[in-house]
Parts: sequence; C-alpha cells; structure tokens
Amino acid sequence: QVQLVESGGGLVQTGGSLRLSCAASGGTFSTHIMAWFRQAPGKEREFVAAISRSGELTYYADSVKGRFTISRDNATKTVYLQMNSLKPDDTAVYFCAAKRLGWSTVDRDYNYWGQGTQVTVSS
Repeated sequence: QVQLVESGGGLVQTGGSLRLSCAASGGTFSTHIMAWFRQAPGKEREFVAAISRSGELTYYADSVKGRFTISRDNATKTVYLQMNSLKPDDTAVYFCAAKRLGWSTVDRDYNYWGQGTQVTVSS
C-alpha cells in the first residue's frame, strides 16, 4: 500500500512558477510509475505528466509540454512537478498518482492517489 501526500500548491500570477511535491510512504516507491493529473472545476480529471520507475522516461500532455517538468528522487521517495509559464487554464487541483505495471495516461489505471493540492493562476 502506497500513501501519497502532495504539497506546494498556491496562488500565482500568470507567467509565474510553482513546484509541486508528492511524498510517498509505504510500498516500494522505485517500483512504481508516477504521474500527475489535474482537475479543474466542472471538468474531468486529466493527465498532466508521467515518469518511469528510473526517471529516465517522461511523458507530457500537449497542453503542458515545454512548460512543466516531472522528476523523481527514489532515495527520498518524492516526485516533483516544476510548473513554469503558468496560465489561468492551469488552475486546478493537482493529484499525484502511482501504479505498478504498464505505462498509462488514463487515471483509472492508477492504483494510488494523493488528496490533491490546489493551484490557482490569476490573470
């Protein structure tokens, strides 16, 4: 069983930056593919970024490519999401998620979820 706790959300102006963190406990962090999803008010949860077990492979939604960077530190069991050039459309609750087998951008394929952290980008 993996427990995930996100932090780092907040209010930022358009063009600003935030760094989200997701601390994992329980289970074996290095054996899990990690991802970030987000959910804006009135919208479905959507994929943002994912990272392989070793951290060598990453994948991004087109909407964040070139602006967001996902990374992980297996020694500290933490995954990060560096968000630059933020836009009002990035406003959402951001969730950290983990899964054991297979690469996926589909939320229902992920087994473990954090409680989410709010990111608000003002115009």
